[in-house]
Amino acid sequence: MPQVFTFGRYLLYFWTGEDAEPIHIHVTVKRPEKNATKFWLLSDGGCRLAHNASDIPPKDLNKLAKAITLNHQRICNAWSETFGPENLHFID
Repeated sequence: MPQVFTFGRYLLYFWTGEDAEPIHIHVTVKRPEKNATKFWLLSDGGCRLAHNASDIPPKDLNKLAKAITLNHQRICNAWSETFGPENLHFID
């Protein structure tokens, strides 16, 4: 479970073995959980909420989306280092 960064009380990370999926990041409070919130990264540098399984409040989701967008390249670099550059693809 590679941790990418923290944002306040939130942990942003990848699950290993998900390299067949488009690039995304999981978010939970403090520690990884099976039912984590998930954001897809977009090719234009933004992100899209896939689901909010960990019930993060909407105000925090908005802040997290901004943090993910600001760290888009950092997340892509971490994904590439973790899963290989051949697995760096985005949803449309």
